Amino acid sequence: MPISSTPLLDRIRQLIAIPSVSSVSPQFDQSNRPVVDLLANWLEDAGFVVRIEPLPERPDKANLIATLGVGPGGLVLAGHTDTVPFDAGRWRYDPFGGEVADGRIYGLGTADMKSFLALALEAAREFSAGSLRQPLVILATADEESSMHGARALAAAGRPLGRHALIGEPTGLKPVRMHKGILMEAIRLEGRSGHSSNPALGVSALEGMHRVIGELLRWRAELQAGHRNPLFEVEVPTLNLGHIHGGDNPNRICADCELHIDIRPLPGMSLADLRGELHGRLARLLTESELRLDFLPLFEGIEAMETPAAAAIVRATEELTGAPAGVVSFGTEGPYLNALGMETVILGPGDVECAHQPNEFLSLATIQPTLDLLRGLIGRFCLPSA
Repeated sequence: MPISSTPLLDRIRQLIAIPSVSSVSPQFDQSNRPVVDLLANWLEDAGFVVRIEPLPERPDKANLIATLGVGPGGLVLAGHTDTVPFDAGRWRYDPFGGEVADGRIYGLGTADMKSFLALALEAAREFSAGSLRQPLVILATADEESSMHGARALAAAGRPLGRHALIGEPTGLKPVRMHKGILMEAIRLEGRSGHSSNPALGVSALEGMHRVIGELLRWRAELQAGHRNPLFEVEVPTLNLGHIHGGDNPNRICADCELHIDIRPLPGMSLADLRGELHGRLARLLTESELRLDFLPLFEGIEAMETPAAAAIVRATEELTGAPAGVVSFGTEGPYLNALGMETVILGPGDVECAHQPNEFLSLATIQPTLDLLRGLIGRFCLPSA
């Protein structure tokens, strides 16, 4: 059978063909239910017990939890069903076509990361519920690319899914056990406008924000002096001043100013602690001023992830791939799975460098190694001991 028409590639194409963009911009946001429903049919046919859980705040979106076998522990193979928005005019291939060319399959979500869900199912087809000592779970989540609502709903429910977990984000089939977190916050200052000819007529929010920026840079230096992890390419936490807007005319005292910042903490640094320190420092800075200070979380944030180097899933993936577990700078659903009592590794086919951009692809040469790896993990964590 030609490689372009295998049943596995046909399933990947069917997933790619269904638009499931998640976005904080309502005009781009879409339901993931058609993807979930298709996966549910395939998994039920393969003998899995399937549970579809609509998100509390978005019933048009859902997580899927499919279980083969029974018992405590077991292995979770996880992936998200959504994609980012796309620039249709910049694609050489149909984003929803799943075209095979040059030893690759092209399409939105091929690398990040619908293909992994089809690969997980394909790997599982060699096993039956009766043959498993521990359950195998395939988890498909909603809204990873925007709000993490799917993973947050799982964490809020608090039901354990398994003992060991692998999230198939594109890592070039190299295991990852750590990544930085992310926090985004808007800082708003409200002063009082007035004629620029007399500073006493107003309270400048823009000048106040100058003081705020100075304090943020001092805090950044303190964070970077006190926290360091040489495993990361950028081995310190970062604080980026990403956007600022204030005032409306040069002859008016600026009454309002807003700054957006991005903080990327290392493992071991808590988002709640960072937000508390941010709010406290700036409140103290402006205690004697006439400015009103407000904060708005632009993104609730993702905690940094760290799975111990000695964890069984880490050691197993290192043995099966021949690569040491490393780190990445992008965030994942890993912290939420770890919070449910799992030990999680990020590992999947594809390259993150081609994700989130036109002509995203998955190399066909990675398919068989991925299947071999997944079957090896299922055998190790779900089959009876020899």
